[in-house]
Amino acid sequence: MTYIIIFALLFVAELFYFRVADKCNIIDKPNERSSHSTIVLRGGGIIFLLALWIWSAFFGFMYPWFLLGVTLIAGVSFWDDVRSLPDSVRLVAQFIAMGMMFYELIIDSGELIITAWWMWPLIVLGALIVCVGATNVINFMDGINGITAGYALAVLVPLLLVNASEGFIDESYLIVAILGVLVFCFFNFRPKGKAKCFAGDVGSISIAFIMLFAIGKLIVQTGDVTYLIFLLVYGVDGVLTICHRIMLHENLGEAHRKHAYQLMANELKIGHVKVSLFYMALQFVVSLGFIYLCPDTIFAHWMYLLGALLLLAVAYVLFKRKYYYLHEEYLRQLKIKN
Repeated sequence: MTYIIIFALLFVAELFYFRVADKCNIIDKPNERSSHSTIVLRGGGIIFLLALWIWSAFFGFMYPWFLLGVTLIAGVSFWDDVRSLPDSVRLVAQFIAMGMMFYELIIDSGELIITAWWMWPLIVLGALIVCVGATNVINFMDGINGITAGYALAVLVPLLLVNASEGFIDESYLIVAILGVLVFCFFNFRPKGKAKCFAGDVGSISIAFIMLFAIGKLIVQTGDVTYLIFLLVYGVDGVLTICHRIMLHENLGEAHRKHAYQLMANELKIGHVKVSLFYMALQFVVSLGFIYLCPDTIFAHWMYLLGALLLLAVAYVLFKRKYYYLHEEYLRQLKIKN
């Protein structure tokens, strides 16, 4: 009954936000780099932050520093959705918010700190850089209807399954996060031109923090960093696309349409829902295989991770080699048009 009430509150909150966004003209206008062709309300992903606050109100403020960090970065990201902010401001806010999240993880793992205190400065610095990078990759991957919500489910559901045996985080945290995603799915997981809203930076950044905190709790408790495999599909597409753009000497801060999913949706004309379901299903297969088929040893986990990474990377490169010429033709036509 509690979860039904929370779901209803989130649904009403999303509808209320739509009225505010419509009145305040918080919209996303398409341009030549967009994968959509109609004006859509932006910032619907604020529901992910609201889900955390509602969860805290119902179940107690278990992770206060994390909650403050998410609220900070979500607020900055929402303002960036409304009125563009400099990259430096957003990056500083992300590091501060991530620092708060790490502090939450550290104070929940006192035994590990005592036994390896001298390694923590390096560990925290490296993890901080990786997590801020992962947050931005998740943000970059938010480009078509349903992909952010679908992928979030493909991460949160396996985490919920692992939590049943590991007990690394309060179960209600994951359930309420999933409820927030389902509410967003109702308005966004739709064919091209049918979405009521987009997540915006506030949504993609918030859900990134929600997922990374849960994975961080799992890694801290088990000492096994291979659980990052729950983000592998996004990681391969995001990182290899960045590498590709570096090879092309492009400005990484400029908008683009070079991700594999964008090539599928734009040049190959595959429907948004189909592409999002493909990414969702692919991550589910990788994660469930890791949970149920891979032996529960560090060596087996690393072999599985490296094997999956290699297969996905090869598939990405072969896909780009076969179809990237279509994007080059699009860029030539765009140049002629302008």
